[in-house]
Amino acid sequence: MGGGMVGQKASNFGPSAKRMLGRMAPYRVAAVAVLVLAVGSVALTSLGPRLLGRATDVIVEGLGSGVDFDRLRHALALVLVVYVAGALLGWCQGQILNHVVQNTVRGLRTEVEEKVHRLPLEYFDRQPRGELLSRVTNDIDNIQQTLQQTFSQLLTSLLTVVGVLVMMVWISPLLALIAVISVPLAMLISSQVMKRSQGQFVAQWRGTGVLNSHIEESFSGHDLVTVFGRQEEVGQTFAAQNEELYQASFKAQFISGLIMPVMMFVGNLNFVAVAVVGSLRVTSGHITIGDLQAFIQYSRQFTQPLTTVASMANLLQSGVASAERVFELLDAPEQRPDAASAAVGVAGAVGAVGGVVASNGTAGAGEVAFEDVSFAYDPERPLIEHLSLTARPGQTVAIVGPTGAGKTTLVNLIMRFYEVDGGRITFDGADIASMPRAELRGRIGMVLQDTWLFEGTIRDNIRYGRPDASEEQILAAARATFVDRFVHSLPEGYDTLITADAGNLSAGERQLLTIARAALTEPSLLILDEATSSVDTRTELLLQQAMAALRSDRTSFVIAHRLSTIRDADLIVVMEHGSIVEQGNHEQLLAAQGAYFRLYQSQFAAPATEELPEPA
Repeated sequence: MGGGMVGQKASNFGPSAKRMLGRMAPYRVAAVAVLVLAVGSVALTSLGPRLLGRATDVIVEGLGSGVDFDRLRHALALVLVVYVAGALLGWCQGQILNHVVQNTVRGLRTEVEEKVHRLPLEYFDRQPRGELLSRVTNDIDNIQQTLQQTFSQLLTSLLTVVGVLVMMVWISPLLALIAVISVPLAMLISSQVMKRSQGQFVAQWRGTGVLNSHIEESFSGHDLVTVFGRQEEVGQTFAAQNEELYQASFKAQFISGLIMPVMMFVGNLNFVAVAVVGSLRVTSGHITIGDLQAFIQYSRQFTQPLTTVASMANLLQSGVASAERVFELLDAPEQRPDAASAAVGVAGAVGAVGGVVASNGTAGAGEVAFEDVSFAYDPERPLIEHLSLTARPGQTVAIVGPTGAGKTTLVNLIMRFYEVDGGRITFDGADIASMPRAELRGRIGMVLQDTWLFEGTIRDNIRYGRPDASEEQILAAARATFVDRFVHSLPEGYDTLITADAGNLSAGERQLLTIARAALTEPSLLILDEATSSVDTRTELLLQQAMAALRSDRTSFVIAHRLSTIRDADLIVVMEHGSIVEQGNHEQLLAAQGAYFRLYQSQFAAPATEELPEPA
């Protein structure tokens, strides 16, 4: 599942790979053990063909006078011991390497998870949901696969090249020179192919992210797509993005796939040259038949690890491309740290996404003041300029206005999801910029327009904002918000499991649960952002009394488009284009016949502006 990528081509293969290797630094001792075991395993394995060559010489020497089977038996037994010991060391190396890789990836996942919680809200506003999911899941899984496969095979292959080269020089420097001549050619081919494939692998992962982001969006909004008959358009978009992914994947795999056959071709040329020259050396008496046998085995072992290294190129390129994406997330600017003077005394925790920001019921007067506040999402387009507003303790402040007026922005600023560009916001006289975010949000209860419930029981979802709440407190909050009424109609009651998408509850029931969750936290400041928008008219009327009880003795901000829900607010603030154009209570604003009056008329006045035609 995923979205955007870092660019059309990898920023730099070398630094990204080096940074990934650097993450294994805490496991230096284990890494040294892996290296030592690998050297031992490769050394023993490389010694095997030489010992087998001596066994062959024993047979050749005995062709005329008889084979010395005792000598042959000892030679073969030694070969067996060497290979078994090499395999055992290789197994130990694999186990330790697996431990190192898994712990490295676990640490990377943990760091990414912690990083996500330190990112500002604006980061999530800029990125599609699938984009972040892709980095946290697909890319990290790809890094794990790359480390697991390439380290095991790459380390062994490189050491095998060194070990085999030493043995070849030992047997015949001339034949070794012939075998080595092919290496520069092979490495030149590999480097050229890798340069061309890296950009294609990045494009492949970008295409995967974009496609999965589209799938996540279309599946989440499947009902809406069906209602508006946009299945064909969604299908066409999918087909176009799928084709782009196919082209990028095909090019990446095709280009990187050229390495293997080219390397095998070079290896076969090398084998032929060694066989011909080696035979001549045997006939001239410079080496024995056993030496030639061993050297031919070494020549195959010499090209095989080079081929393996080359075949790892596509996986390595893909893994580094994923690493760059993850590192881009880790390098993203974080939200401004809490002030050092307020680093202690945290009094709550947060838990609001389409639901409630948790609170431990922290007591407080609840006065909120905006003092000459200015803010803009885009520095080139100011949204709020020099806004001042005070909500007295226990006062209910309703914020109304057309879409885009800046109503939800005020809430985001109170919660410190965004930081103000100018002025300040105070909570009970203290500048919220100097308060720890967890403490600030722990004193606020919030119900959003978009409901969010996790997979679990109804009881657990209500308790989410206050884990230590007793059964009596949970039931009291449920009764106050009329959740208790519909829960009793469910077979399992409060133990009813809510599915992953809460599809077994209606939209109104889901909203009632988030309101009950807010009621349970007993916050000193309550924020309701279109909290009753998904509730039918009858339920809305029931909620008016519950909301009045919930808002009593605490400051409340209510964002609403349905003006019927805020008639009893102590103060109604009308916003347009980020500015307050009117404020007062319901009767005062109607009497002024200004912006609020026009909004009210648009919702409740009779729309009959045309005369009906006379009947014929």
